[in-house]
Amino acid sequence: MTEASTTAADDAAAAQAHVPAQRPESNGEGVAISEVVERATAASGRVASAVVERLRNEGSLAAERGATTVADEVVEKIAGIAVRGVPGVHDLGGDVARVFAGLRERVGLGDADDAADRGVKVRLQGDQATVEITLVIEYGQVVRTVTDAVRAEVISSVEKMLSLHVTEVNIRVDDVHVPEA
Repeated sequence: MTEASTTAADDAAAAQAHVPAQRPESNGEGVAISEVVERATAASGRVASAVVERLRNEGSLAAERGATTVADEVVEKIAGIAVRGVPGVHDLGGDVARVFAGLRERVGLGDADDAADRGVKVRLQGDQATVEITLVIEYGQVVRTVTDAVRAEVISSVEKMLSLHVTEVNIRVDDVHVPEA
């Protein structure tokens, strides 16, 4: 046997050998480490589930000679454009989303077209869609009137353009815009 083959054989044997785990001292470090590992594992599982859920979130439209798949981003953009066209709606998105959008526009990383789906979340399942909208209403507008118009416009636009059935449009009014005097 050559020296190189002996070393490789020794390395393989060492890799297969069972090394018992060392027990930490009884000062609680072992418990703390295992708790951290458990929390990290749980957190990574939640992140992975969210990523898989986002990837699976698409609508399917069966056709005679094939199928059409619609990504949730398409539905979000169409719904966002529909909402912006309703009188009384000032903006889409919560406070944080609007702040980041304003910063992106100032540094040249985005424009109004990029914000069309901000404040809109869609859940697709087959040919059915559930839409969640967060918006800012103009001061002086009747909230119920504006939200009813938003709901009707979103349902009409999504159903007409995508042939999806909108089961719900849930709206959260996040703020009221008061024009500067």
